[in-house]
Amino acid sequence: MDGRRRNPYELTEDTPVYVISVAAQLSGLHPQTLRQYDRLGLVSPDRTAGRGRRYSARDIELLRQVQQLSQDEGINLAGIKRIIELENQVAALQARLAEMQDALDGAATAMRQREAAVHASYRRDLVPYQEVQQTSALVVWRPKRQQAD
Repeated sequence: MDGRRRNPYELTEDTPVYVISVAAQLSGLHPQTLRQYDRLGLVSPDRTAGRGRRYSARDIELLRQVQQLSQDEGINLAGIKRIIELENQVAALQARLAEMQDALDGAATAMRQREAAVHASYRRDLVPYQEVQQTSALVVWRPKRQQAD
């Protein structure tokens, strides 16, 4: 959710509003078929306090998909249930991937900002460059000794 309060009367595709007879008409299925799909766990609508089924627009679309897979593709109900489970799993993984991508993008931005701050703190003195010739000479460095005052 985006942090704003939703209007309690606003309908979304997940709002359970259709009774079983209307859901059956909208999906083109018999109400008994909807009850069987609910028992099998293919399409599980929300329930009212009195245990009546309430279907959402998303449930109606899923009922149509089950019907299409069963009638047009010849897939049995167990296969359809597995397909639905896998589709739900893929959707959940895609949502998680999007969350992780957002977190990664945020971390990369923060890293670039910290890196820019470090680069901005560098001294900008000029350092003369001299080409170094390859030799086998050994140079010994001895620091100057400070004289005692």
